[in-house]
Amino acid sequence: MYVKSPQIAEELLSDVFFALWENRKQLLEINNFDAYIYRIAKFRVLNYLRDNRSLTVDLDEVPIDLFAFTETTPEDDYISRELIDAVNDAIEQLPTKSKLAFKLVREDGMKYKDAAEHLGISVKTLEAQLTFAMKKITKIFNIG
Repeated sequence: MYVKSPQIAEELLSDVFFALWENRKQLLEINNFDAYIYRIAKFRVLNYLRDNRSLTVDLDEVPIDLFAFTETTPEDDYISRELIDAVNDAIEQLPTKSKLAFKLVREDGMKYKDAAEHLGISVKTLEAQLTFAMKKITKIFNIG
């Protein structure tokens, strides 16, 4: 609703899932997963809006604290854990090369050049593997 573009919204959603993946080891420590994911989404959108200032956006009109007081039930927490498991399962369904490339870059935070060198492939091949992985994951979640 803030970016007014389905493509940009999907890209930001993808960034949110990557943030979840990158921080998945700490997810069990989070008491309120919904507030956590909404906060990630809020900051991704605000960063996007800040970085694309050519679009006129009045931040006073954007309800920044829309999710600040989100409360969850045990059922919501259970669903959140199921979502985390689903993301992990989607990653595990990837072919070995794509999964390894994805984990090195997204989980371990390796730079493309270092990950490509570690795998013995070119940076372009690594990029192709990551693109394939993202397409596969978005297909599993019916995002794209």
